[in-house]
Amino acid sequence: MDPTSAVAALRRAVAAAGDRIDGARWCVALSGGPDSLALTAVAAGLRPTTALIVDHGLQTGSREVAEVAREQACAVGCVAAQVISVVVGRDGGPEAAARQARYTALEQARDGAPVLLGHTLDDQAETVLLGLGRGSGARSIAGMRPHDPPWHRPLLDVRRALTQAACDELGLTPWQDPHNAERRFTRARLRHEVLPLLEEVLGGGVAEALARTAIALREDTETLDEMARIHLAGALTADGRLDIGRLGELPDAVRRRVIRAWLLAGGGCDLTDIQIRAVDRLVTAWRGQGGVAVGSGLRKQRLFAVRRDGALTLRTEPV
Repeated sequence: MDPTSAVAALRRAVAAAGDRIDGARWCVALSGGPDSLALTAVAAGLRPTTALIVDHGLQTGSREVAEVAREQACAVGCVAAQVISVVVGRDGGPEAAARQARYTALEQARDGAPVLLGHTLDDQAETVLLGLGRGSGARSIAGMRPHDPPWHRPLLDVRRALTQAACDELGLTPWQDPHNAERRFTRARLRHEVLPLLEEVLGGGVAEALARTAIALREDTETLDEMARIHLAGALTADGRLDIGRLGELPDAVRRRVIRAWLLAGGGCDLTDIQIRAVDRLVTAWRGQGGVAVGSGLRKQRLFAVRRDGALTLRTEPV
């Protein structure tokens, strides 16, 4: 193999990431697109690999696309390839609903094996821009982790153009998802309009700069999260409330992370920066205000954080 080829570059990236991935075998989430198809071909040459192809059923001919991807996976050396049909709901919009259905299906099908995902540096840059636009704090701007078991992203340092080049070298014809060009999807507009404009205005290198920003913020966020974990244990009362006095001693960034971790442990989900800061004001700007509603993962129950008797406590109400 030519060491300067696209395939060789991808192989080095996946092999390096593989040093941090446990298990004698792995799965690859294969859509049939160039990123996941190139990843599948390279991964199959490194470890026994099962391709998991999720058919969302959102486009005419999606089953045929999935079957082609399955055949390609077998042709490049996968030990198995499985098509999984899912029903996509409506919660959070079409992109979020499809993502939730996909990850649920992959989790159920992986049979304990780690799953490789084909996200590239370009995807990381788009994720950072989405986080910036939503104003949801450093955690969202920190982007995707390269290793978040069971999910692994060995191509996060690789540009999307390299995966297409690898497919060309291997004689593989990837599927080009028409949804990736539809303006109704936010990520598609970022990809085809916003990022090219930023590259033009700022003189290039924007995607790489955004990816570097994600790495720096992720390192900071993980350090603060570890500090918050330690302080959460110290602030918890015997009945699971948060002691206001202990919270008040903490730096702002650490205190809000303690609150976030406590809310998640108590059934919160999809927490926004606005919600966390509102709960934080129960500690720092107490004026007798009522409870703060936060996102709830509890079935048919709304979740509130309230201040009572010198501590934060959680209260539920039926929906």
